[in-house]
Amino acid sequence: MSGGLGLERRYRRVLRVLPGYYRDQWEQDMVAAFLDSWVSGDPDDDEWALEFCKPTWDEVASVAGLAARLYLGGAATPRRYFAWGQAVRNAALGVLLVHAVLGLEVLVRTAWSRRLFGLPAPPASLMTGSPGGVWPSVYDLVNVAWVVIFVTLALGYYRTARVLAALAVVPGLVALLQAQLTGMMPAPFGPWAWWVLFDLALVVAMAAFHQDAPPPARWRWLLALPAGYLLVYVPVLALEATGNVAWLPDFPGLCCLVAALACLAHAPRAWSRRATGSGVWSLTLVLLAAVFGAFRIATLGAYVHDPHLLTVSLAELVILVAAAALVAPDAARAQAATPAPPSPGTIAA
Repeated sequence: MSGGLGLERRYRRVLRVLPGYYRDQWEQDMVAAFLDSWVSGDPDDDEWALEFCKPTWDEVASVAGLAARLYLGGAATPRRYFAWGQAVRNAALGVLLVHAVLGLEVLVRTAWSRRLFGLPAPPASLMTGSPGGVWPSVYDLVNVAWVVIFVTLALGYYRTARVLAALAVVPGLVALLQAQLTGMMPAPFGPWAWWVLFDLALVVAMAAFHQDAPPPARWRWLLALPAGYLLVYVPVLALEATGNVAWLPDFPGLCCLVAALACLAHAPRAWSRRATGSGVWSLTLVLLAAVFGAFRIATLGAYVHDPHLLTVSLAELVILVAAAALVAPDAARAQAATPAPPSPGTIAA
């Protein structure tokens, strides 16, 4: 039927979002199936529908979801997509780890300042106020939620983690909108740059966790939570308790320095020709460096009138870029150097 050419072209335009290797194999079958769904048996109705109708929003959303799963590849995808999928999944867990460590930090400070579990009174510099209203309680609840989301995702409960993460980013958005309208932030949520890079982008990146994706190394990620707190925030607490706050970088600077140290620690493996699978982690670190670097750049405006802190912030950014450059070549090779993905049966086992 010649009238079907209009609708066929529209479906083919929608299918262009799919990777080329997948279109080469399945485009004809998908277009035929889509067109058949419009056939009712009445020649006039069929001709009108196949000429003037458009793909439904459900169909477009379904194709977009399939494209996301394919580009952020699982076990059956080519190496390039598998490498990017693994890197995005690792980077999402890394950003989520930052959230969880911050949540643990808020819980520890709150418990210590309120002398829960028989803890001694903390130094005055570590005391946290307890302003009235509902927002402080919402802020504490969100921080607890990020710890739960991290554990849930690391254990492989992807759908639950995605739903909880989508809910957890709403209070921060509401607080930012309220601050935009009233000029007062009701709770210590991050700025817009934080919400976009660490909240919204994280929720989007969690789409990489799908049924075809290899499960994360759960025990390594779960152990990373207490390890991250001990290695990062215990020294921070010690410096604050001893009054040496001037030694501490701000939070964006701390993110840059931690990411730079991770790149330096991984660099020998990235340079080794014998190391297998290093390219995925190099690509992961480059992605994390890009997120932290963007956050550092977005917060430079706060130091426009303080040349010393502006210089320190730029130095942190230079350190991050230099460290990321050490693993960038290995990250570029990841698409070709990643080992062939395991079979679905191996993953299920």
